[in-house]
Amino acid sequence: MSTNLYNISNILFIDIETVSAFKNYEQVPDNLKSFWCKKAASQKEFEGNNEAELYEKRAGIFSEFGKIIVISIGQLFYDKENKLSLKLKSIAHHDERELLQEFASILTKYDSKLMFCGHNIKEFDLPYIGRRMLVNGMEIPVQLDFSGKKPWEIHHIDTMELWKFGDYKNYTSLDLLANLLNLPSSKSDMDGSQVGDYYYNKDGLQEIATYCNKDVITTTYLYLRLKYPASTFELNIIA
Repeated sequence: MSTNLYNISNILFIDIETVSAFKNYEQVPDNLKSFWCKKAASQKEFEGNNEAELYEKRAGIFSEFGKIIVISIGQLFYDKENKLSLKLKSIAHHDERELLQEFASILTKYDSKLMFCGHNIKEFDLPYIGRRMLVNGMEIPVQLDFSGKKPWEIHHIDTMELWKFGDYKNYTSLDLLANLLNLPSSKSDMDGSQVGDYYYNKDGLQEIATYCNKDVITTTYLYLRLKYPASTFELNIIA
């Protein structure tokens, strides 16, 4: 069974990949090391690692100590044969400012009604992007400017929220839901815990970009399954 979708052109599926701002703790500027030590102190009791070990494992998830190296986006549309298709674009760059500027320039093609869709994007991806734009001295695009807005005025779609049905007690990974719902999984030779190693030790930026694209594909399938559970979809992927 298939379903024709409407008003899908204003949804942009998104995922980001982040790493620590520096390869290891020794390269962190002295003025930032003390701040990392304070952050690490609140983490060590769970991790059992020292500040240097924890930096390599965890710094990338904190926008104050990490950086974005890949942003992948996807947009659904119907092709000339009326086949539901997903057009992908991956922005990958060692220079975070250039990456964010390219992403911001893409957003100028859309108005304020654009909705992002991703997994845990309200807690991670979107705040991370906004904060890193501020760090890089950039203007915040209207689609990411949440200042003064009430939660119900922010219409971006978080697939983890759709799955929770109002339950806020736990985190459910994209990979778990993909397996549970028999969706295409993004996990192959790499998982999220290996991104830093691929980036700093294996010159693997393009491999990370491919992995990020797969996450966008999985997220898109998850969105369709959660919104249209009685329908089946087979996307034509255009990268």
